[in-house]
Amino acid sequence: MLEITLLRLQAFGVRDVIVNVHHFAGMIVDYLKANDNFGMHVEISREEVLLDTGGGLKKASWFFGSNPDEPFILHNVDVITTIDLHRMADFHVRNRALATLAVQDRKTSRYLLFDEAGRLCGKSPTPDSRFQSLGFSGLHVVSPRLLSMMGDDEVFSITACYLDLASRGERILAFRADEYEWKDMGRPENFTATPHAGGVPGN
Repeated sequence: MLEITLLRLQAFGVRDVIVNVHHFAGMIVDYLKANDNFGMHVEISREEVLLDTGGGLKKASWFFGSNPDEPFILHNVDVITTIDLHRMADFHVRNRALATLAVQDRKTSRYLLFDEAGRLCGKSPTPDSRFQSLGFSGLHVVSPRLLSMMGDDEVFSITACYLDLASRGERILAFRADEYEWKDMGRPENFTATPHAGGVPGN
């Protein structure tokens, strides 16, 4: 999964990557070394204690300081998708978003709720007819200024952070990715299913 993700990022022109590691960290580092980091500049962020999705990003924030104006991609490694990263990044920049989240109209156990303008405004375990109720696809484009807004906690969810910032007027936007294939490989049942656009349970 890590190889698939790295090669996909590389195909979109990404050359500098930081990888969060915890379980079997040594094996992952050895694997990267054995493959010469797949021709990329790869740094490692070791989490001795799991920091959740927000805490992990905060710990790795030093990596993104070289260009405070250039957005970066945050990609879950257990996701396989054909989402067009160039198109998503262009959407993010054009709309001056703090963070842009790839979402699909599909069943999920955790819906993110967006208003008619595509701004994040809540979350729910079930669809809410007052909003666009969408499944998050584990792919974000993030402006580096987010990193200074993340608070003092060490362990926290990036979704909780987004919801807090959205409630204060920050632009956390939906990038509709319904036409792209997507599969959550963190679910055993998806190993035998063919990925397709929308309709894939998970996340």
